[in-house]
Amino acid sequence: MELPRLKKSSSSSEVAQALKEAGCVVIERLVSEELMSQVGSELKPFIHSTPFGPDSFTGKKTKRTGSLIARSTSFHELASHPTIVGASREVICQTATTIQIHLTQIIEIGPGSDAQPIHRDQWAWDSFPFPQDWEVEVSTMWALTDFTEENGATRVIPGSHLWEDKLRPSFEETIPAVMPSGSVLLYTGSLYHGGGENSTTESRTGVNVDYSASFLRQEENQYLACPPDVAARIDPDLAKLIGYSRGSYALGYFGDLQDPIEALDTFKDTNNL
Repeated sequence: MELPRLKKSSSSSEVAQALKEAGCVVIERLVSEELMSQVGSELKPFIHSTPFGPDSFTGKKTKRTGSLIARSTSFHELASHPTIVGASREVICQTATTIQIHLTQIIEIGPGSDAQPIHRDQWAWDSFPFPQDWEVEVSTMWALTDFTEENGATRVIPGSHLWEDKLRPSFEETIPAVMPSGSVLLYTGSLYHGGGENSTTESRTGVNVDYSASFLRQEENQYLACPPDVAARIDPDLAKLIGYSRGSYALGYFGDLQDPIEALDTFKDTNNL
């Protein structure tokens, strides 16, 4: 199966349908290179100070920089992009009330990096055996730099979201998600994939934003990454998306059954924001 590719004019439903069929899809040049350059500029000092990973999975020559909502206002446009959020809702909300941002992360694969082990992102939940017809996560990888096979483009196996769990596919079964800056790769949490080997002299930088069912624990703790004093200053819809909202009828309230967004409203009033 080939990796589906769509134009930036594609609807959320078209993107969701590609995810349901292939488990992955690339939307080419969905945003401008200028926006990606601005995101990179705002995050550059944080990337610079990020240490390399401690093991082969995180990448001993790879940097993973988080807390992107608090650190880059330009990044907000990526995290809340209507086509991406809409497609994620359509895929995930077959089994959930709503969705949440699961993590935000810059992944910079440095020169000489080995390929990452092939895996499923949904294994993050202690490898819980979700029913095969459940999709609880949609991951995205935005190309901050061009993604080429040589510099470590994410490797995917289209159609593998329908495979059995706990498999160990070979690197030879994967194909590279080659794409220019401003493009985005979407893939389900059940898709087998991994970061590619970087055999060039330049880093490959991607912006990773994942969305998950709101009844699951987030991989990145958004309430520390983006605490109330920061969340109160961002767009309310984005604040709700990172978790300052109910995850369902009985999930996520505080105090006397209050909605979390009320805490941000109170913070704004108290601090004259």
